[in-house]
Amino acid sequence: MAAAQPDCVTRADLALLTGPDAGHLLRAAVGTAGGELVRWRVRQVDHRPGSSVTASYSARVRWADREQDETLGASTGLPSAAHQPAAPGVLNLSDGEREVAVWRFPLDPGLPGLAVACDPVAVAGLLTRFGAPALPQDVRLSTRAYRPRRRAVVQADVPGGRLFLKVLRPHRVQDLHERHRLLHGSGLPVPRSLGWTTDGVVVLEALHGVPMRERMVGAGPVPSGPALVDLVAGIPTAAMDLPRRRSWTEGAAHYASVVGHALPDQADRVRDLAEAIRSATTDQVPDQPCHGDLYEAQLLLTGHRVSGVLDVDSVGPGRRADDLACLLAHAQVLELLRPGRAPRLSALRADWLAATDAALDPAEVRPRTAGVLLSLATGPHRVQEEGWPEATRLRVDAVERWLDGRP
Repeated sequence: MAAAQPDCVTRADLALLTGPDAGHLLRAAVGTAGGELVRWRVRQVDHRPGSSVTASYSARVRWADREQDETLGASTGLPSAAHQPAAPGVLNLSDGEREVAVWRFPLDPGLPGLAVACDPVAVAGLLTRFGAPALPQDVRLSTRAYRPRRRAVVQADVPGGRLFLKVLRPHRVQDLHERHRLLHGSGLPVPRSLGWTTDGVVVLEALHGVPMRERMVGAGPVPSGPALVDLVAGIPTAAMDLPRRRSWTEGAAHYASVVGHALPDQADRVRDLAEAIRSATTDQVPDQPCHGDLYEAQLLLTGHRVSGVLDVDSVGPGRRADDLACLLAHAQVLELLRPGRAPRLSALRADWLAATDAALDPAEVRPRTAGVLLSLATGPHRVQEEGWPEATRLRVDAVERWLDGRP
């Protein structure tokens, strides 16, 4: 029998981790720890065609002395248990053809620092080590974001204020710390890093300001299009010393593959759109300092002014058109998510687009915005949004409109 192709393998893995058989895996993992799985649902899916599938689940678990809600995780594509022992708290399961690692949050095998970031005693020690002393009983922790095997953000409230613990794969953490130090020292309003640990935790100071997304879907001043163009143009030249981030358009074929696996009836369409995006963009403009993933959730406002820039993992050489395209694409998706606020959001997006067109070549901005939108079309399935197939199609429709010049 011919060996299964990697793409077919991960398609089967996707079905395994999002279908009813996932319940058997979760039940085995919880049972091994002495609990009973009461109910579960898929919460998030990260599908990397030809490589791996990772999912998280919201679950209700009954233990001997209590019943509680928990987050569970499962992943294919990890190193074989035959070559690497399971991390603490991780159960490796095999049916003879594939291996699946299953864990209970926060014992994520890709994020060894997450358990530390979720432990008040460990966090108190960490903060004291980095010059923000706190007692364990005074530490209040809450998980703000979690993407299995990739990253997490834990908010730490202490008597002296608020800090954020960003948890990454260990090999990436020193780079992020140095990025924050570099950009903060260059005048960009990014959180200051207090320090990092070898198991993957960066401790960041909190910034003041209102998230721009709140203003966009609510009320209050929002930066004008020219102000946002100036913000992008003001990314410090120190960013040119950092590694270059691949543009969204360069990844169009990958995002099309992810959408096509999740929604096979759109596979041919998104593949054609990805090719159109690739054909419509060039790389003849020299690189410039860029944020790399700039959108409304990454910006904090004080009045009309941007007072904070978050998530600088991707800052480096790139295309300013990609930064502005990212802002435009996310604003477009926000319109789809908040139809009741569509008139306001559409007006904001029109203002931003006019300023972008005045600063850059419109023929470059539109396909790059389409490229970001194609990446965002993977989102509804990834977070298992209710009605995700229709939400995905609406985002693919938006990709098509931007490519046709009908933003």
